[in-house]
Amino acid sequence: MRNVDVLLHRDFEIGVTDKRLFGAFIEHLGRCVYNGIYEPGHKTADKQGFRQDVMALVRELAPTIMRYPGGNFVSGYNWEDGVGPVKDRPRRLDLAWMSTEPNSFGTNEFIDWCRMADIEPMLAVNLGTRAGDAARNMVEYCNHPSGTTLSDLRRKHGWDKPHDVKFWCLGNEMDGPWQMEAKTATEYGRIAVEAAKMMPWIDPSIELAACGSSGRSMPTYGAWEQTVLEHTFDHVEFISLHTYINNYAGDTPAFLAACDLMDSFIDEVVAIADAVAARRRSSKRIMLSFDEWNVWYRTRRNRQERVLPGWPVAPPILEEIYNMEDALAFGGACISLLNHADRVKAGCLAQLVNVIAPIMTETGGPAWRQTIFHPFAHFSNFGRGRVLRTQIDSPTYAANYYDPRGPQELYFPVPAAPNLKLSAVHDDKAGMLTLFALNRSLTEEMPLRVAAKGFGNLRVEKALQLHHADLKAINSKAAPDKVAPTALSAVRIDGEHVHATLKPASWNVIRVNVAK
Repeated sequence: MRNVDVLLHRDFEIGVTDKRLFGAFIEHLGRCVYNGIYEPGHKTADKQGFRQDVMALVRELAPTIMRYPGGNFVSGYNWEDGVGPVKDRPRRLDLAWMSTEPNSFGTNEFIDWCRMADIEPMLAVNLGTRAGDAARNMVEYCNHPSGTTLSDLRRKHGWDKPHDVKFWCLGNEMDGPWQMEAKTATEYGRIAVEAAKMMPWIDPSIELAACGSSGRSMPTYGAWEQTVLEHTFDHVEFISLHTYINNYAGDTPAFLAACDLMDSFIDEVVAIADAVAARRRSSKRIMLSFDEWNVWYRTRRNRQERVLPGWPVAPPILEEIYNMEDALAFGGACISLLNHADRVKAGCLAQLVNVIAPIMTETGGPAWRQTIFHPFAHFSNFGRGRVLRTQIDSPTYAANYYDPRGPQELYFPVPAAPNLKLSAVHDDKAGMLTLFALNRSLTEEMPLRVAAKGFGNLRVEKALQLHHADLKAINSKAAPDKVAPTALSAVRIDGEHVHATLKPASWNVIRVNVAK
């Protein structure tokens, strides 16, 4: 491959990454909660039943905000079921995932887990089977200090101080026919705006996210965002986006190009939100919460395939096993999020443990890192700061990405996917420039040259690569580090240029000290 050149300058930025960009997601789904983060009796569990081996991996992964309790689950959830003495909590049939919900883990336990992990909680309210009244009551229970029935009930339950939850989601994927009490955009917009009015009347410091489309291939995409924002614009700060990248077609180049469609998705939703603002002659800008994203396709099932006999508790469902190829596509999605730091201010990897997750556990046994763990840990630990504009001169390729989730089989063309997908983040406080670089060529090494203007002296601090000769290689209980980062040795500095050679089909992180 010919040289690939990147030009960037210290003074030209896209935006500053918000701390909330590096979030994840816990849902009452399969073994995400039960036998995931929470397993009383496990040898590493603390007195609250929180697995500390999982907690150690979560701290290494470094998510910053955590969405809970769903997901599809929230559209039939009564938050009152998950508070109070555990022995008194009801067992319910969960229609979202065809299982039995014991409610032994609920809102207060989630808050305690977040505090222990030093993670901001994000709560979703049920706008499927319920509406604004239940939502405002949940805010009162969680955030009001004392002196009312619900705030004093929280104190009676053992949580004297308010939870002070700042970020709230107004339902989940209400455009989806798979959702309990799915709604049209107008139906949802009316319910969402009433909830969005009442919730801040209780706590004016909270921020709200309205549901956007559950995917770019939905038949109502675009019209949904416009209608929902026409109702909620004056009452919300965010609109949500969801994307799951797939390789159903078995087309690796197209799979690795799919993250470029995330870029288009973001740009389109920004344009719709700004058009709503323009019609109002408003200077307000709605930010984006990409609060579900991941690679997911092997274990995606239709409703009937999810039915398990006996309505089990925490069945092992949607436990996607990720390979090296998935980690590359996943890393491309991380880069897409970084490169929209001006408008994507929150993000949640779906999900955290066992269910389409970077962390896997064995019930009663060990926990280990899946392949996608590593790009996310790099993204979260090193992606804080100013995302710089880049000019990239790279060979490109054409691809057709297949997405079967729409009303019919859809192919989305990507006419010119650069072999190099890259993001550059400057952390001024740490004096560090981090380059996240994905070589999407499956066969050719990439000679990379980055001109970093305006930084003065450069020094390579750390360089890592994620690469495996077998794109189908996975991590497992028996071989937990088969796919793991290694040193990227072929990096050198020449004046204001960073030179590196990237292996084919590789994820790379280059940390350059730019302190003057």
